[in-house]
Amino acid sequence: MSDEKTFRELSQKIDELSIRLEKLNLAEYLEVLRNPKRLLYVNFLGGIARGFGTAIGFTILGAFVIYILQRMVILRLPIIGTFIADIIEIVQKQLAIR
Repeated sequence: MSDEKTFRELSQKIDELSIRLEKLNLAEYLEVLRNPKRLLYVNFLGGIARGFGTAIGFTILGAFVIYILQRMVILRLPIIGTFIADIIEIVQKQLAIR
């Protein structure tokens, strides 16, 4: 009776462990590690995606900041407005040069 109970408990533990390993996708991870070409390819694509996302995000953020700065110049805030106008003028000159 005790052996049968122990066997059931061990069987249940093994099933739980098997389910946890499946959730971790360990087999797919080990397959990627065993194939160096695939590992390089996956990391290369991931790097391109991160770089592209960073560039797009920075462009959108920069455009938003410039838009806000231009609106502040239109409102003619006394001290900040002149400073921002100078910055925008410098940026526009640099863009005209290129």
